[in-house]
Amino acid sequence: MVENTHITKTISLEDYGITKAKVHYQLSPEELQEETIRLGQGVESSFGALAVNTGEFTGRSPKDRFIVKDEITEDKVWWGDINIPFDPEKFDKLYKKVADYLGGREVYVRDAYACADNKYRLNIRVVNEYPWSNMFAYNMFLRPEEEELDSFKEDWLILNAPGFKANPEVDGTRQENFAILNFKKKIAIIGGTGYTGEIKKGIFSALNFVLPVYKNTLPMHCSANVGEDGDTAIFFGLSGTGKTTLSADPERRLIGDDEHGWTAENTIFNFEGGCYAKVINLSEENEPDIYHAIKPGAILENVVLNEKGEVDFANTSITQNTRVSYPISHINNIQQPSRGENPKNVFFLTADAFGVLPPISKLTPGQAAYHFISGYTAKVAGTEAGVDEPIPSFSACFGAPFMPLHPTKYAEMLSAKMKDAGVNVWLVNTGWTGGPYGVGSRMKLKYTREMISSALEGKLEDVEYETHEIFGLQMPKTCEGVPSEILNPKNTWKDKEAYDKKARELAGFFKKNFSKFEEYANDEIMNGAPIG
Repeated sequence: MVENTHITKTISLEDYGITKAKVHYQLSPEELQEETIRLGQGVESSFGALAVNTGEFTGRSPKDRFIVKDEITEDKVWWGDINIPFDPEKFDKLYKKVADYLGGREVYVRDAYACADNKYRLNIRVVNEYPWSNMFAYNMFLRPEEEELDSFKEDWLILNAPGFKANPEVDGTRQENFAILNFKKKIAIIGGTGYTGEIKKGIFSALNFVLPVYKNTLPMHCSANVGEDGDTAIFFGLSGTGKTTLSADPERRLIGDDEHGWTAENTIFNFEGGCYAKVINLSEENEPDIYHAIKPGAILENVVLNEKGEVDFANTSITQNTRVSYPISHINNIQQPSRGENPKNVFFLTADAFGVLPPISKLTPGQAAYHFISGYTAKVAGTEAGVDEPIPSFSACFGAPFMPLHPTKYAEMLSAKMKDAGVNVWLVNTGWTGGPYGVGSRMKLKYTREMISSALEGKLEDVEYETHEIFGLQMPKTCEGVPSEILNPKNTWKDKEAYDKKARELAGFFKKNFSKFEEYANDEIMNGAPIG
């Protein structure tokens, strides 16, 4: 059972303009699960984990994420489709509406923090309309000791009101839902959406501004683990590329699965206190760490249960973005505290549905910067009506929706840290081999694990490499535990001319995407582009 750590301290929210609210402060996960079930907002699954439905929104809504444009952000934020400006006066008026909405209601308040390195700690107070949203905050943020709560002072405030709907014509939003960051007031307001990921990504976005601008620290959308010798490995990758799966290695201790900082002292620290993993097609055999983390204290989102409360992990009738959140302590093999030193290997994970990129290749510093800024993966065919070909998907720095600064700022910091730490950088394709989606097959997870293990253990240092004709990538000719014929993707295609055509097509997508960054990129980065 989840430990019940009920706190008797009472707090007032009147300083935030929230009056006459019935405040539930720092409830335990067990109490929050009971509250959720009592209110009819969730059920207990056969795992003992809470299962909830987040409502209309089962994922983030990037076009409804805003940053207040003021004297702090005006000249620093990379404004555009990703970082959409919001008027300060409209923010103040909308904040008051949200505060008034929460007034007189039962609300759930949690004091927590982000950043496992105390030098960078960010205290957070979260005010939630729903108990399961507050339980998510418990799972995903770091948890203060009870004695710290008496003197707790938040650096950032989050007001989370899924039931509040904005009036776009009056409030300045695009639709009824919104997530808005105000760096001057250090407040995030989230309304009109029950999707819990907006809570954690709001703070991630805040840290992606604060850490590089004020702390000379690179924020990263990545997972990280550490080996027995103390070497740290970093895994970048967009959703569906295997970032969470591959960093949960039984031979290495997990630092975290999603958000980290890389300091000037070459140390790595986790932003979070938990994990937020996809569970689509989850199995005990393929992903035992995640599977066994689903127990009391975990929250399953938008999964389908049968009458016995058993989860059908293959069922996507609600969404393909089915998720589970859980405290990192639900994973057995973790690094405590969630910090690492001596970064030695960086992996860029991509699920290339074109079947073009090698299963593993070693990158030069210029290629590393180019592929980091590109942030490539591919959406498979069949996910949208009328789509029968893979669709390239680029997200700068493998996390564009959360990056307030220009991508080259983060890339320059990463390049400098890579050189300073002397790390190896690898591009790993967890996608298709033997042809594109619909023709070839997905790369076997056991082969990907073998390749990553070989890289981590230094076994790829002395092997012979060959150069990819179109992308210029260095591909090992041999790797222990992996059939050598799959290491060069062209070998796996029956029609070699078709492979070359598809590879040039993908290279063209890369170059077209990168054209918007060219004026900011130096020669070294541009030399990392495809050569064919």
